[in-house]
Amino acid sequence: MVSIIMPVNNSAIYLSECIDSIINQSYKDWEIIAVNNGSKDNSLEILKKFELKDRRIKVYHIEQADLLKALRMGYNKSKGNYIHRMDSDDKMPKYKLSIMVKELDNYGDGFVITGGTKSFSDEKKIGNGFKRYDDWICKVSKNNSHTSEIYRECVIPSNCWLISRKDFDLTGGFNSNVFPEDYDLCFRFYERKIQIIGIDKILHFWRDHSNRISRNWKCYLDNRFFNLKTNYFSKIDRDYSRPLVIWGAGKNGKDLIKLFKKNEDEINWVCDNRKKIGKDIYGIKVQDFSIIKGLKSPQIIIAVASPKDQKKIEQFIFSIKKISEIDYWFFS
Repeated sequence: MVSIIMPVNNSAIYLSECIDSIINQSYKDWEIIAVNNGSKDNSLEILKKFELKDRRIKVYHIEQADLLKALRMGYNKSKGNYIHRMDSDDKMPKYKLSIMVKELDNYGDGFVITGGTKSFSDEKKIGNGFKRYDDWICKVSKNNSHTSEIYRECVIPSNCWLISRKDFDLTGGFNSNVFPEDYDLCFRFYERKIQIIGIDKILHFWRDHSNRISRNWKCYLDNRFFNLKTNYFSKIDRDYSRPLVIWGAGKNGKDLIKLFKKNEDEINWVCDNRKKIGKDIYGIKVQDFSIIKGLKSPQIIIAVASPKDQKKIEQFIFSIKKISEIDYWFFS
């Protein structure tokens, strides 16, 4: 059985559509654990009506709006051997659970299943940022390039994964207090070496609206999440016997330098911008990227924002026989 953990907070106008998309799944062996947390609208009333109609729907309530508390309560009340998360303003395509369960049945323990997403809105035209993420995550799922792309953005959408209860518990589940909680969970899957299997199909419909959490919570204002990324890179991929290189002296590079300086004795800061080479910034001299050739087995973090420049850098990296996930990573 699939346990669908669903926090609910003031989503009454979307809630019925969301739950109907679950009820209409071709795969029927599921339960919804809905936790109403701090809603001021009639979300709880709607949930209770669904609970009376379908025994697979269980409703719980907490007074204060607390996403992590709601997720934890939902998980603790769940009984399924497979775990999934759903937001109460989104929708599932009819085939979502069927495909994910089939794949996880096939792969078994040690794997998490994910797939593509598509954004929609009843209020306005979908913005380029949402389109870009949808296109990117679909490409990542198609190519199964999750681990090589993990420091760019969250490679497992918050409502588009299925994992066994056993593996979910091994990663710590919803017990972390780190935000954004979905990206933190993604890194914990990576840290525990849970293999990510991408499905080349749209498995989730995001709803964009003015009250969406990612538009309103302070922790999402800087969506690069460099604190999170540098912490996990230092824990998982950093080899302190090898020199560290930060490539890029723009905003991304400068912000990463400030974070890595806390734990690094020496950082090689490079770029290809003649106006910045030779300058001392934050006590570190910016050097020409060609010095990389003289470093012994460096770990290179590429912090350049322009896709065009990223391609040029990757061509150089290939020319000196560096390997993705071993020698270099993109941070963006």
